[in-house]
Amino acid sequence: MDKKTMKKVHEIMLTIRKFEECALKLFEENKLRGSVHLSIGQEAVAAATGVYLRDEDYITSTHRGHGHAIAKGARADKAMAELMGKKTGYCEGRGGSMHIAEVEKGNLGANAIVGGGVPHAAGAALSAKIRGTDQVAVSYFGDGAANEGIFHETLNMASLWKLPVIFVCENNQFGLSTPQSKACSVEDIAVRATAYDMAGEVVDGNDVFAVEKAFLKAVKRAKAGEGPTLLEMKTYRWKGHWTGDPEVYRTREDVEAWKKKCPIIRLEKHMVEKGVMSEEEVAKKHEEIDELIRQAEDFALSSPEPDPATVLENVYYEEAK
Repeated sequence: MDKKTMKKVHEIMLTIRKFEECALKLFEENKLRGSVHLSIGQEAVAAATGVYLRDEDYITSTHRGHGHAIAKGARADKAMAELMGKKTGYCEGRGGSMHIAEVEKGNLGANAIVGGGVPHAAGAALSAKIRGTDQVAVSYFGDGAANEGIFHETLNMASLWKLPVIFVCENNQFGLSTPQSKACSVEDIAVRATAYDMAGEVVDGNDVFAVEKAFLKAVKRAKAGEGPTLLEMKTYRWKGHWTGDPEVYRTREDVEAWKKKCPIIRLEKHMVEKGVMSEEEVAKKHEEIDELIRQAEDFALSSPEPDPATVLENVYYEEAK
């Protein structure tokens, strides 16, 4: 990873972290209604993959998808407005936290259905193959989705047709409150790739360099017509499944142990040691992103609510006259 990219990945991770912290604050202040699913602690996966994707490449996301949207180019202010159901949001407030989409940037949408975005990514990849482009599609999903039937059906078809799709499993150890060990027949989800004759790899999802290395290999494979890859990113969410989660299924000691593996701190330490950024420059970048998120909060809070008279717009298809 060159220095320019390293700084960009750092910026993306900081934006995701501070965006999520702001969303949590707004929820606790009863200004953001409806629970949100936060990806604090998981930022390396979205940042170190998204930084290498172009607008014409596709992603599908999950109920925990704010980070994926930001890494794919979403503006923090419009994303925050969408979380708050405002007219100025990406979906004019109709999507909310779990359904942010920005087709112009290749973000085909987050999905509240567990595993729901997996076949959509394969469909986008099939489109690219038929049209003969060099586009790739990335499906982000969690360890819980890896036990869904649609996951297995899609991997089988994607491998059979050699589709340019990369399946990125963000294994944050829990499917809501169920630990992976209690719901999954294998310790490493990536080994399931073997059953579909595709490449698979287990990756340290809190190490941006490990994520980058595995992802770029998968992109190269996809563009060369060699088919899909299943990447399992081992990571951890610091917060509960949702903002009201009592978290009785895990210990504080486990959470604190994973916090010591913080992907942001790890990258900052590396950059300072290698002379990529000084400690003062790192601190300044934190201040810049703090201001960016403050402005995003102000934008969302001051944005208008959607007009109730438009509630049926975009619900039914209308032929152009």
